[in-house]
Amino acid sequence: MKTFLATTALIITAAAAHAENPMVGGAEMFADQPIAANASNAPNLTTLVAAAKQAGLVDTLASDGPFTVFAPTDDAFGMISEKSLMALMADNNKAQLAQILTCHVVAAEAFSTDIAGMIADDGGAHDVPTVGGCTLSAYMQGGKLKLKDENGRVATVTIADVDQSNGVVHVIDRVLLPAGQAG
Repeated sequence: MKTFLATTALIITAAAAHAENPMVGGAEMFADQPIAANASNAPNLTTLVAAAKQAGLVDTLASDGPFTVFAPTDDAFGMISEKSLMALMADNNKAQLAQILTCHVVAAEAFSTDIAGMIADDGGAHDVPTVGGCTLSAYMQGGKLKLKDENGRVATVTIADVDQSNGVVHVIDRVLLPAGQAG
């Protein structure tokens, strides 16, 4: 009987966790779908999705992972001048675009509690190496998870822990850039 109750409790807990997956841009996010599929459904991630397509990263974000993606919103991309963004999306700048986007991707699954634990263990800030070769600095400020890029630009996680079949997404309010790039 105890085993049955424990198994039932685990199933109920798993179902509740799935039901509580945050919505992004008003769209439901499904924990059994990969990052690429869920991002394509979020109306506030259209620039990110277009950039990932242009950079040839959609198949990667649909693969097994695990990945942690810090996903800038359309408003975050809107902080970049239209001229700079159009230049970045040009065919001759695919490598630069891919590097910028992969500086938002970590080759591991890290939920916000994991990141907060690493920050605490490291005395207030934790270096986060990305797939794109950038190192972000994660820290907590005012109860919010923040990321600082190598240029000193700071993004705040606005929606944390969007569970995906191949990792987790944290929505952020600013595009982070590799060292030496301005935006």
